[in-house]
Amino acid sequence: MTDVEYPIYGEITGPIIMIGFGSIGRGTLPLIERHFKFDMSRLVVIDPREDIAEYLQSRNIRHIRSHLSKDNYKDVLKPLIKNVEGQGFCVNLSVDASSVDLMKLCRKYGMLYIDTVVEPWPGFYFDTDADNSARTNYALRETMLKEKAKRPGGTTAVSTCGANPGMVSWFVKQALVNLANDTGLEFEEPVADDREGWALLMQTLGVKGVHIAERDTQRAKEPKPFNTFWNTWSVEGFIAEGMQPAELGWGSHEKWMPKNARKQKKGSKAAIFLDQPGATTRVRTWCPTLGPQYGLLVTHNEAISISDYFTVRDKRGHVDFRPTCHYAYHPCNDAVLSLYEMFGNGGTAQPVQHVLTEDELADGADELGVLLYGHEKNAYWYGSRLTLEEARQLAPNQNATGLQVSSAVLSGMVWALENPQAGIVEADEIDYRRCLGIQKRYLGPVEGHYTGWTPIDGRPGLFPDDIDTSDPWQFRNILVRG
Repeated sequence: MTDVEYPIYGEITGPIIMIGFGSIGRGTLPLIERHFKFDMSRLVVIDPREDIAEYLQSRNIRHIRSHLSKDNYKDVLKPLIKNVEGQGFCVNLSVDASSVDLMKLCRKYGMLYIDTVVEPWPGFYFDTDADNSARTNYALRETMLKEKAKRPGGTTAVSTCGANPGMVSWFVKQALVNLANDTGLEFEEPVADDREGWALLMQTLGVKGVHIAERDTQRAKEPKPFNTFWNTWSVEGFIAEGMQPAELGWGSHEKWMPKNARKQKKGSKAAIFLDQPGATTRVRTWCPTLGPQYGLLVTHNEAISISDYFTVRDKRGHVDFRPTCHYAYHPCNDAVLSLYEMFGNGGTAQPVQHVLTEDELADGADELGVLLYGHEKNAYWYGSRLTLEEARQLAPNQNATGLQVSSAVLSGMVWALENPQAGIVEADEIDYRRCLGIQKRYLGPVEGHYTGWTPIDGRPGLFPDDIDTSDPWQFRNILVRG
């Protein structure tokens, strides 16, 4: 690895502020060091934890031990971003800190900004006084869109740019191009910001929906102890999103809706949610290595943004076409056991929560891609099949899951540095070719696979099964009921 020459994508002439230094922060730092020219003395990490202090001190990295709150974030950040020399960058990889408030402050003082999720202040995810509509990612995304509409243009802030949300939106566009070529469609690829052109291409190809289809097969060397929650990425983040309502972009082809489904009343209305937690909601999906599988319908921003982005409206503004889109996530086996344990205990999280490091894992991969379905070739999966061993060789402080995220952050940072006055943007809106071109060196095999599988296949026929045989790709057939 020491003999590899890494391209320098640009210079960050101002300070770099990294908010949060968990597993993704530790993995993102070496990528920033490899691919940007910057003054190391102007790098600051803001994180309240004491256990990272020694590591940061050994690297001569300034550490501000603070938990950002609604009351103190301006006091902590203003001295770092106000009237500073050069073009600075805020890399927000934290939890429990409002993404919209942070990007608003950074943009006010000309500081580039990126995050991996629209994160709220503490209390949002577990607010028993709020109705479930208010606890959705749809509601969180609307706060970002409101800020975007209120203050168009200006300093670039890239919203929700990790693996998913983020990278998977770039996969969708590449998958559409591949599908168009493979079906012999005569087309001209839309330019990066031609939202209408991309939506028309998806409609023309007959794509009914998209699964963010992921299978994490990474295995720990030791068995998970009882009363612990193990995961390959942020346990706190997974529990929070898993306890939100199951949520999905709702396609124009759907003819059936679950009884506990609820529509949104404001905004694009591109998504619905179910009155049940996403981490206990199962769907049928498919990934290349292990084939058909159950996934969890955990809410993610991309489920909404992709359905919204690829919507085609008629001249009156009515929806003519919209794809269904949702996450279909099979976590690592230890995380599955952890979820069973947690929900079996009334949803009370275990006292010990641990992210498995690359040294604690034995083997496995994170197979993360997009399954485009309902078109003339049935279904097409396109994505990353990154193994743990490859991740270890490609970059330090990484497992397969983490590297897919941190390399997407790197790509978004490069794009922002090259487009510093783009305003607030989502991953769907930026140049997928540029971003994947940067990221692919860290993704292992990036491949496309066609499959003849449909969600009505493999039914044992032993019990009554309420399915729609006229259209295998109805959500009625995808949702696991009972």
